[in-house]
Amino acid sequence: MIRIPEPELQVSFALALTDIRSSMLQDALKATIKTLDIPTIDRQLADYVPAHSLAVMAGQGLRGELMFATPCVIEANPHLVGYYRLLYGFSQKEFHKTSIGGQFRSAELSGVLSRKSQLLLPEFCRAMAEAGTFLLAGISSGDVSAALLDDLSLLTLGPQLRGGANVRVGEAAIIAVFGVIKSIVEAHIVVESPRRMELRNAAGSVVLIEFSADPDIIIREEMGLDDYRLIVAIEVKGGRDFSNIHNRIGEAEKSHQKARAAGYTECWTVVNVDAIDRIMAARESPSTNRFYRISDLTAADGAEFIDFRNRIVSLTGIPRSKP
Repeated sequence: MIRIPEPELQVSFALALTDIRSSMLQDALKATIKTLDIPTIDRQLADYVPAHSLAVMAGQGLRGELMFATPCVIEANPHLVGYYRLLYGFSQKEFHKTSIGGQFRSAELSGVLSRKSQLLLPEFCRAMAEAGTFLLAGISSGDVSAALLDDLSLLTLGPQLRGGANVRVGEAAIIAVFGVIKSIVEAHIVVESPRRMELRNAAGSVVLIEFSADPDIIIREEMGLDDYRLIVAIEVKGGRDFSNIHNRIGEAEKSHQKARAAGYTECWTVVNVDAIDRIMAARESPSTNRFYRISDLTAADGAEFIDFRNRIVSLTGIPRSKP
């Protein structure tokens, strides 16, 4: 039987696109222009943009700021740094390097120009004009239109939204696994926060279970001041796309190699793909001791969950529950 999954991701994209249009796409630019003095914009365009480029835009009935940034426009709405970044095809990661547009990251994200970015704004607009001139020359053999420029922005925005969605999926998976661990050790928690649990084990030692940047969850036992026994490193891969499982296992292997170098001997990988080939996974991540599936852990039943629970109990040293 054919079953098409519900397009949940596309629904979230549609909602996000509505917000982004009003903050940093053409709708935001046009709304900002309405508040400004047009002769001032024209003077700045003439200062920063080659005359032949402005002529191409005018020949298509388009205003220059649709393609080129000016100080007065960015000052009026700093979020529009994002408009020109998207138009020119740069990802946030690429564009916000220190050597490129890093000084304007906060302008795009928060809508506020810092004192330093304010001083750099003329230099920034001049550099952006060079990039815009190159882009315009490349597409002006055809018809340049506002619709085409909007399409170019959306082509850059798509991967950005998907990347953000993937991050949220990953975070949700980590939280789910953390919650499973909490359900196992809950009776022995003495201090708790959303990203950290402190246990007291049967020997009276403090065991910490924490979110970490890489790997995702770590379990350590305090041996003394700033001295720990490194117990378990857990890497959680929350993506559900089976076709990308090889990449995720490869990412887990890199994380576990770092964990082993740091002193962890137990390295576990938790995946969100039920049809995982464990032989393939073990071959692609030899540093992983145990593979688990999120669906088995959250079900809190079955052989995989029991194995996971027993190992958490044994390695943390908390008392075993009586049968």
